[in-house]
Amino acid sequence: MSPDPDPTAEPRRTRSPRPRRVRVQRTLLAVTVTLVVLAQVYPLAWLFVTSFRTAADFAGGNPFALPAEFTLENYSRAFSTGNLWLNIANSFIVTLGSSALIVIAGMMAAFALQVLGFRLSGLVRGLFLLGIIVPVQIALVPLFIDYSQIGLLDTHLSMIIPLAAFAMPMAVYLFSSFYEYIPREMYEAASLDGAGPYRIFTQITFPLSVNTIITVVLVNSIFIWNDFIFANTFVLSDGLKTIPLGLQNYIGAMGNTDWTATFAAVCVTVTPLLLVFLVLNKAMISGLESGATKG
Repeated sequence: MSPDPDPTAEPRRTRSPRPRRVRVQRTLLAVTVTLVVLAQVYPLAWLFVTSFRTAADFAGGNPFALPAEFTLENYSRAFSTGNLWLNIANSFIVTLGSSALIVIAGMMAAFALQVLGFRLSGLVRGLFLLGIIVPVQIALVPLFIDYSQIGLLDTHLSMIIPLAAFAMPMAVYLFSSFYEYIPREMYEAASLDGAGPYRIFTQITFPLSVNTIITVVLVNSIFIWNDFIFANTFVLSDGLKTIPLGLQNYIGAMGNTDWTATFAAVCVTVTPLLLVFLVLNKAMISGLESGATKG
């Protein structure tokens, strides 16, 4: 007959598998993040390193090896071969113009749909979101014909308008999602103080939307800066070529490409975008942290 258990004895504690599971999850997460970072950073690092290789070293040796000697001749050849500064200026104009149009029109549309509201606001919002699935290729020929008839062909506006239009659905969605979490009491208090829709938009909604504005600019600037399809379709003169079109100048006769000069040109054109991204990213993080500490 088995002895009775001692009621004063402490129950045996079983080791929980949770700490081990947490360690495994953290290890997998760290490995995944490391692989993603390497996949993103390695091509960029290889691009910058290769831009300092000599043409003979790149053509005759291993293209993925470290340079046998460093040279700045590729950068001087990159500026002398094509109109690199002009291409960068055109990309700046198109990117800034498109981003400004996206932010202004997207904020106003989202404010009208989410804050003011009207009878068919839900239907209009659905039509905006439907524009996300519309491919840009179907608008090239109609836009080319319209631009040629009204004199907008081969201008900066011929690129700014479609780039802003196709980015508008996502911008409206992001702004509408943000406005949904702004307390209605703020708008009601402003209305009781005699503020109209324009004053509410400029003094309440716009200052609170800084983080969303930065997000919209970050998301769209990368695609606008690297746009090729609209620039290649609507730009006819060399003076209006953006960076993706200007890189074609490094392709010589019979398809021969000056690769090292091309890599140097890409490094010059990518650097401003990276700097802008880093600056706006810090501003977004700072805005989120300051907003989280209020109230």
